[in-house]
Amino acid sequence: MPATAISRRRALLLGGALAVGAATAGAATAGVGRSMGLRASGLSAPPLRTDPVRMAMHLHACFSEDTGSMHAHLDQAERAGVDVVWWTEHDFRLQAHGYREAVRFDGLSEGTDEREWTWTAAESGPVEAAAGTFVDDPHSPAEPGRALRLTARGPAAGWGQLQFEGTAWNSTYSTSIAATTIELDVLAETLGPNAELVVEVLSSYRPATGTRPAGQYTLQYRVGDATGRFTEQSGLLGVVGTRAVRGWQRLRLRPADDMAALWPDLVAGDASLYRFRIAVRARRGATASAVVDRLRFLRRRREGQQALDLQAELMAAYAGRYPGIRQQQGAELSLVRHVNRFGGTPFLPDYPDGPPIKDESLEAAMAMVDLVHDHEGLASHNHPLGGAYRQPRDLGRMLVETGNLGADLLEVGCGADVDALAEAYDVAARNGLYVTATGVTDDHDGDDWLGRTPRWVTTVWPAGDAEPELIDALGAGRAWFSDMAGWSGAMDIYAAGQPAMGGVLVTAQAQVPLTVWAYDLPADSTLELITGEADFAGSAVPEPAITVERIPSSNVRRGRVDLDFAPGAGRYLRAVVRDSAEHVVGFSNPTWMFPGPPPGGIPPTRRL
Repeated sequence: MPATAISRRRALLLGGALAVGAATAGAATAGVGRSMGLRASGLSAPPLRTDPVRMAMHLHACFSEDTGSMHAHLDQAERAGVDVVWWTEHDFRLQAHGYREAVRFDGLSEGTDEREWTWTAAESGPVEAAAGTFVDDPHSPAEPGRALRLTARGPAAGWGQLQFEGTAWNSTYSTSIAATTIELDVLAETLGPNAELVVEVLSSYRPATGTRPAGQYTLQYRVGDATGRFTEQSGLLGVVGTRAVRGWQRLRLRPADDMAALWPDLVAGDASLYRFRIAVRARRGATASAVVDRLRFLRRRREGQQALDLQAELMAAYAGRYPGIRQQQGAELSLVRHVNRFGGTPFLPDYPDGPPIKDESLEAAMAMVDLVHDHEGLASHNHPLGGAYRQPRDLGRMLVETGNLGADLLEVGCGADVDALAEAYDVAARNGLYVTATGVTDDHDGDDWLGRTPRWVTTVWPAGDAEPELIDALGAGRAWFSDMAGWSGAMDIYAAGQPAMGGVLVTAQAQVPLTVWAYDLPADSTLELITGEADFAGSAVPEPAITVERIPSSNVRRGRVDLDFAPGAGRYLRAVVRDSAEHVVGFSNPTWMFPGPPPGGIPPTRRL
């Protein structure tokens, strides 16, 4: 990433460190454990080895089931000062695995085992004699069975419309329009200049571009009298006109090609097939009537590496537009308890044929984590509080029993209550589970990062800014997460003058000098220092054993707190920043200390 972005962030953080002053105590204590001896220091900033790198680690764009686009997320990342975005599309959606390919118009619902396609009718504008009827005849000569006849009479002024919107079980048509053709057989009964058949693709949200405002883009294919391509509604509605003919005609719609022609300043494939609709509309008292049949979704380049290459092409198309943001190709492995993969060799699982049904078992998730490790990547246990593990202690027990599913990272900052997840995380930390706590948005829209919750970003202290160095920092716990609208400072923990956040120290010393760095704290905020016993109590005691010391931001000077930390029989320390309303806006990873080698040993990446 450009040196200007790095130097800007370094100046911001160091400027904040110099604006606040040396730590004094004044702390309130809660929980169990011990109080820490805090002492003042005159140093102004740590010996930074590198610049921090701010990352949005869980993003869904055009390949997922909502209205997100890479374009929208990159625009938001630029506004929020994020250095790296990780694209973590649902793997089966990227591949269109088990996706709906055919709709036969046999009725309002078709399909088996509740994995149905369903049509929902709606009217807009004044419309009369509106009817959607599934008929035995006529039907497409290429499709046996029934077809759908749509009829509506329009008002004297304006358009009236009867619309049928398709819904697929598990959103199994929603993915990128790239390399996609939609076929629909159409019989025009009464169509013309005042009566049209409309095939509509609701697509992705994008930021303001050219003279067009920010908003959701839509493609409409209108069959009637007009031909050609044009835009309406401030440029956000693209129209492709096709002349109706006598007899059955097959529409072959290539949305990405039409988007490229209508909006040449956009990356056309970076657009979702969010919703699919068929309608008739009429005006000036005319009646529109048409029969539709044989709907097909034909997708190319969705097998394994081809899907990853397709995504990489879209990423490359934005590299020049957003040179200050590094894009990384991850994935959310979603047919198990959700697991993100980061780094290593990119891959997508080879799922068996059939519908995309999630296996909720812990064994399936652990096998997926093993697969990530086989490809030399890091695995994240995503949004873990839920299902059978809705209570923090139930989750904490599971984390201890499964070693966090074997995963390297845990989403502590996500859509669930961060304090509840912190409780489960402390259960894991108590048992020597050296897992990196991260914070994410899991954003599927990209329209307003700062205006919605959650707003977590994860920042690392890497040895450099290449992907392997980012992965090394994540795996070593050299990371904290923060609310990007609530606090733009930085965190770290030093032991005896050396970086120690995320690390494990074995020491014979009765006390070890620690420094907790928290730059540029918000006004009237509180820095919490959490000491936890690391006594390996096991899953039979799924509760934290912690002490919390609260330090008002006015007493945190020069961005640091110094303390003498007693490892005892085994302890860890982490830090939290709370704003004036007591909301968590910053969360560090811990430093663990033991008087001797802990049970199970220490991973090489964590050893201090």
